Amino acid sequence: MSLFNNKIILITGGTGSFGNAVLNRLLMTDIKEIRIFSRDEKKQDDMRREFQAKMPDKCSRIKFYIGDVRDLASVKNAMYGVDYIFHAAALKQVPSCEFFPIEAVKTNVLGTDNVITAAIECGVSKVICLSTDKAAYPVNAMGTSKAMMEKVVVAKSRTVAPEKTTICCTRYGNVMCSRGSVIPLWIEQIKSGKPITITEPKMTRFIMSLEEAVDLVLFAFENGQSGDILVQKAPACTIEILAKAVAELFGPDSEIRKIGIRHGEKMYETLLTNEECVNAEDMGGFYRIPCDKRDLNYEKFFTDGNRDRVNLSEFNSNNTELLEIDEVKAKLLSLSYIREELESMKG
Repeated sequence: MSLFNNKIILITGGTGSFGNAVLNRLLMTDIKEIRIFSRDEKKQDDMRREFQAKMPDKCSRIKFYIGDVRDLASVKNAMYGVDYIFHAAALKQVPSCEFFPIEAVKTNVLGTDNVITAAIECGVSKVICLSTDKAAYPVNAMGTSKAMMEKVVVAKSRTVAPEKTTICCTRYGNVMCSRGSVIPLWIEQIKSGKPITITEPKMTRFIMSLEEAVDLVLFAFENGQSGDILVQKAPACTIEILAKAVAELFGPDSEIRKIGIRHGEKMYETLLTNEECVNAEDMGGFYRIPCDKRDLNYEKFFTDGNRDRVNLSEFNSNNTELLEIDEVKAKLLSLSYIREELESMKG
């Protein structure tokens, strides 16, 4: 990844699961400096100690900045000399955003606007913002706030020359074993001798690893044009299949108990809406949703009409490749977190 040679990158929300994964990847390049921007000093200290222990020859390139994306001044303070930004800071838990929707707006919408505004003012070359499948046809506060975040990204991309600052977005599904996700919860339930609790067995979700999430962001970084939303073609499975796969690995005799759908949850998620398919581009392992470059002068629309629709239809967790138990188990076993948890249970 020669694009990062001697560059400075800022990762907002950098102490989270994505920040840790991308940090491991970037430290293998000749990057000059990686700035971790977040508001939790405890998590920053934990990360500092972890990388000092496991990468003592590389950790000097990691710099930590305390701040909050809700505060424009603190964002600007961390942005001097930055070449690139991965914007991962967000409120991500569906139920908590349902109860505190204004907090989701402050972080996910206004926080994103602050990051992009500061990036443009500071001459940052490229900003990649991380979104979620819940932003497509949103039914909950978290998804709605992320949908608005995407609108901010696209709108901001129209106000700045792409040769100055390129702004684009990635949209992906559930990341297995990320912080706050369901698989670590199930493992803890098995270890404690408790039933595995699932919401609705037939519910489907996209599944991907943290490494695949990083791959998508890096693909967007290298191939995205300003205003793009990039989507990775991911497989999915039912919640029941996922729970059974975890149970077979960690506790074959574990009871699986249905508890019902939580606040704001959908039966399936969408990565590419039917409306976005009008202009979407199939890029092999990814879809590209380009920015709508039309302006507010709709006289031209009435004169010129609409373009022909491309041959794509909605891409959701019901019509993608649905994995069976053995396939899900293989995907789980590819994760270092799962392998480490299995080893700890043997000890």
